[in-house]
Amino acid sequence: MSMKVIQESGKRKAAIARAVLKHPAKGQVKINNVPLQLYEPEIARLRIQEVIEIVNHPKIEKCDINVRVKGGGQMGQCDAVRIAIAKSINTLIGTKTIERTFREYDDSLLSGDSRRTEPKHFGGKKARSRRQKSFR
Repeated sequence: MSMKVIQESGKRKAAIARAVLKHPAKGQVKINNVPLQLYEPEIARLRIQEVIEIVNHPKIEKCDINVRVKGGGQMGQCDAVRIAIAKSINTLIGTKTIERTFREYDDSLLSGDSRRTEPKHFGGKKARSRRQKSFR
């Protein structure tokens, strides 16, 4: 049996993640060459682990997933990694049930989340805030 190599990318805000999934392999998950068990902050690590845990498929234990991520902040990178991993697992297994599982759990795992910050406008400190006016 030959080795399958799947490349997928995930984006969230300014962060871009590229996942390379190899099957069959040892079953390691690395983000920027850091093993997932040591990835900090903890909340980001748990968010990434739950993507792998909702897939109860025997193939997943024999997959190496190596993710390179750059740009954005910690949670943006975390979400980009989640999307990249979910897409690569979906491509590897490729059944309707896996896709349905991902969609039921979190709709943005396969399609991404298009929200961005609104640019600041003049007349206020932020995008929606305005200077108050008083007529008294």
